[in-house]
Amino acid sequence: MSRKSPRSRRNAKPASRMPGKNRTRTAPGRGRQSVRAAASAARKPARGKPHAPKGARPRRLAAPDAVRVAALLGILERLHPEAATALRHANALQLLVATILSAQCTDERVNMVTPALFERFPDAAALAAAGRAELEDLIRSTGFFRNKAKAIQACCADIVAKHGGAVPRTLEELTALHGVGRKTANVVLGNAYGIPGIVVDTHVQRLSQRLGLTREKDPVKIEFALMPVIPRERWTLFSHWLILHGRQVCVARKPRCSICPLAPHCPRTGVTSSQ
Repeated sequence: MSRKSPRSRRNAKPASRMPGKNRTRTAPGRGRQSVRAAASAARKPARGKPHAPKGARPRRLAAPDAVRVAALLGILERLHPEAATALRHANALQLLVATILSAQCTDERVNMVTPALFERFPDAAALAAAGRAELEDLIRSTGFFRNKAKAIQACCADIVAKHGGAVPRTLEELTALHGVGRKTANVVLGNAYGIPGIVVDTHVQRLSQRLGLTREKDPVKIEFALMPVIPRERWTLFSHWLILHGRQVCVARKPRCSICPLAPHCPRTGVTSSQ
């Protein structure tokens, strides 16, 4: 039997009276490594928002209550019985051009410009062939007149080449035109052709969120989120109602909640200050 040297006896650690006293106790079915990793993660301070489990679906906004939506629509209809587009037009082409001009511009200013514009260039062929300098001069007061003149002429050239000079009647054909998005297409469909469409401008975007109808922020996603909530036959009117209400009462910075008839049915989502 070998004997240990005096030095090894001095350096030897005393044996623990309780086996495994200095070891992390493992739960049944768990190894030491997993326990140590869990303990290390628990000691680290949390940073930012907790991550959702892998594969978990994001929480969705519950579908708005149908009774509340019906109440909102009823009040809006009583408040704005004669709601319609403020852009003056005699046909679909004039409305299309006026909508392009209304970007970053008031409807009142557009209505001041379009009479002379359409008298000088009465149809799509005339607009497409117009002198760029003359066209820009006629629409200058609407702002961004160079880009707007370019968009109008390219759009009208498409209408002449692809549709014989007539403004098409489908969303797909309208959005295929140069410079025409879903918002402009829905304006034309709903107001010139009587085909329902939800127009999502800044007012509709703001109010649909405040009213708790959607959490979406992208205009196209808002449009698709509102489609199953609002009856189809009211899509066009609903857009007019929200635009008018957004201009008069539910303004951007400080909505007038104290005088708003929609207040009993409005969750005021995102509203931090009101009057």
